[in-house]
Parts: sequence; structure tokens; C-alpha cells
Amino acid sequence: MINTEGTEPIYVQIANWLETEILNEKIKGDEKMYSQYKLAEMFNINPATAAKGLNILVDDEILYKRRGLGMFVSANAREIVLQKRKRTTLEKLIEDVVREARILEVDEKNLIAMIKKKIGE
Repeated sequence: MINTEGTEPIYVQIANWLETEILNEKIKGDEKMYSQYKLAEMFNINPATAAKGLNILVDDEILYKRRGLGMFVSANAREIVLQKRKRTTLEKLIEDVVREARILEVDEKNLIAMIKKKIGE
């Protein structure tokens, strides 16, 4: 789940894990989110690190704070995460594929055919 030996900061991994939980609908809109202390306990990390991960999601409006009650998942959190991942992860992967196709002299028609083949598998 969390890789303490990797290069990606732990708080980013926490945010990504929570986003995946939302995408998989294990955590749903308007539900109470894990506290920083619960996340710290779950992953054996510092609560401040967990809080940084939660705050990424607050900044992206995936979570919202209710004073005295904790953090909650936004009603449209799943859609926000879908759009965010399409915009960041998928576009980055597409840029890499297109760049590699140019290096390998694969034209647009053949690249699209390769993609369609993979989609059909």
C-alpha cells in the first residue's frame, strides 16, 4: 500500500490511496473521512504526514472540513478524482506514448490501430 522506500512522498501516497478508495466507491460522497490519527495508525506513519495527505484532497475539493466534526468526502468527489486522474495521469501517459511513437517512427494511423487493439483485448 504505502512504500516508505520509494521516491514518492508518503503524504502523496496517502492522498492517492484515498482517491483510489473513492474511485472504487469504498469511501462514498458525504461520508466521514478517516482522521489523520486513524490514517497514521493504519499506515504506521506520523499524524502530521497523514494530515498533509488529507490536505491535498481538501485543496482539490475532494474533501471538506466541518468544524468540530472532522473531514468529509465531497458529494461529487468521485467525479473530481476521475477528472483529475484523466487530466494528470492519463494525459502524461499519452504524451509518453506519442513521444515514443515518434522516436520509433510509428505513424498516427498505426498508433491508433495499436490502441484500438489493446482496448478490444
